[in-house]
Amino acid sequence: MKNINIQDLSRKIPIFPLTGAVLFPGTQLPLNIFEPRYVQMIDDALASPGRLLGMIQPASQNQEAGNKSLKKVGCVGRISSFNEAEDSRYLITLSGVVRFEVDEELDVTTPYRQVLANYDNYKTDTESQNSDSIDRSKLLALVKRYLEHRKILADWEIIKQTPTEQLINYSGILVPFTPEEKQLLLEAKTLITRGHALEALYQSYIFDLSGEKSDQLH
Repeated sequence: MKNINIQDLSRKIPIFPLTGAVLFPGTQLPLNIFEPRYVQMIDDALASPGRLLGMIQPASQNQEAGNKSLKKVGCVGRISSFNEAEDSRYLITLSGVVRFEVDEELDVTTPYRQVLANYDNYKTDTESQNSDSIDRSKLLALVKRYLEHRKILADWEIIKQTPTEQLINYSGILVPFTPEEKQLLLEAKTLITRGHALEALYQSYIFDLSGEKSDQLH
């Protein structure tokens, strides 16, 4: 989703608040939609010109369901593919477009929530991000050690061929970091900042799992 004109995006967007789920620009997130209110949200989004909805985390896991305040930053995605199951579920793929800040939650009659999104601080999200200052070999070593210590099976050949921008962003989606850690990565101003934060997270987890220090990873 490059070369998007942010000025063309609607500021009024439906949101899907989900703890532990984040979306980054340029990534894809598969979702299984089964709650009736969110099935209606997908129906409405598919009928709209942009097919847009916002992924955002609740501010706290301890608030009552249905009345949760929201994190300040989320990411708008476009429904790029969908399948409607026989039991009225939707299986969709959401393609990340641009991050947003919540200016306000809107008073709406729909069963799902909607917000007024502000894209001003994330205008470069729709452009290719420079990853030249990221130490790719170090990042790959950290990913490999983490997967080994967590005993997570992965296709290492595919990981090695993954572009650095995608390696960083999909780590934020797929790796079982805490919701707060995922939010930290999402809110990082630039890809470089996110990459350094990701390295620090990997190093912390590796040390906790094995006592292995970062200078042992080369």
